[in-house]
Amino acid sequence: FNPPTEAVDLLYKVLKRLTANGRRPVIAIAGNHDSPDRIEAPDPLARECGIIFAGYPNSIVPPFILESGLQVLKSDRGFLELTLPGSNSPLRILLTPYANEYRLKAFLGHENSEEELRRILQQRWESIASQYCDDRGVNILLSHLFMVKKGDPLPEEPEEEKPILHVGGAQAVYTENIPSQIQYTALGHLHRMHKADDTSPSPVYYSGSPLSYSFSEADQQKYLLLVEIEPGHGATVREIPLTGGKRLLRKKAYGVEEALLWLAENRDALVELTLVTDTFLTAQDRRRLQATHEGIISIIPEVSDMDALTGRSPSNIDLSQSMETLFRDYFLHEKGQEPGEEILSLFKEIMAEEEES
Repeated sequence: FNPPTEAVDLLYKVLKRLTANGRRPVIAIAGNHDSPDRIEAPDPLARECGIIFAGYPNSIVPPFILESGLQVLKSDRGFLELTLPGSNSPLRILLTPYANEYRLKAFLGHENSEEELRRILQQRWESIASQYCDDRGVNILLSHLFMVKKGDPLPEEPEEEKPILHVGGAQAVYTENIPSQIQYTALGHLHRMHKADDTSPSPVYYSGSPLSYSFSEADQQKYLLLVEIEPGHGATVREIPLTGGKRLLRKKAYGVEEALLWLAENRDALVELTLVTDTFLTAQDRRRLQATHEGIISIIPEVSDMDALTGRSPSNIDLSQSMETLFRDYFLHEKGQEPGEEILSLFKEIMAEEEES
């Protein structure tokens, strides 16, 4: 997936703003949509702003210090230790960006079974934690893996999202694989805010996406997680509902007038409208709907009794009609509206090619 230039520009501006001119570190890791190399490409320049990018599980962040006092003290494969301006306690972060099964096996150096990979990953984390993480600093695990409590059902991955639980993807990791030194685990991938384990001694959270990704997340509340951690103490997590950004709403309206009334009452949203009518949706009705609400993404016509409207049923289709007429009837039956000129032209072109062959 290659985001447009405008999206990348917006991301960099927001991350720069979050750093408070280099006084607050921003750490971003690659997810399953990302190219690790592309994620790390701006890292040398980003570090000068207090932004750290990690694309691979074995990425090493070079130590550096900024005029603000922000400093990376130690770095290892999948680990970094920072000091923040005004803080006497170091922040240690175990970094495990997304890796498919092949990349994860290469990182861990094993070609073993799924359960063995979990064990090796746990050993890798524990090795880092025992070497660098004690109770004189704050210890966090940051990862883009599918993590669940052992024995719990797997939470659903978002619709239209590229799944990671499949052959060649990454297998689920259990919360029991987290080292005991870790005080908080921050996870990416699930778009809905989700606590992965209610019984874990340290909180394990998917923060979710700040905005809805598609209409499968319509009217879903998004959250920001504010985590307070002190060395040697448990983490406190506050779930703060996000109120900015447009909501995604799905509405099923029975008739144009009902739709117009609802649209007028819900202007500050992006809308997927399903319109149930006894007749086809006319161009005039479409214009009225679009004029009432600027945020309509799609209008899905649903004719309540298509057979009665067309006077056709599968048993009384006249197969002696022309192919174009049959196609029009089929399109009307399936989509609830007549095919446009562009679709008809394409159909005629396909039919002509078939006749030539």
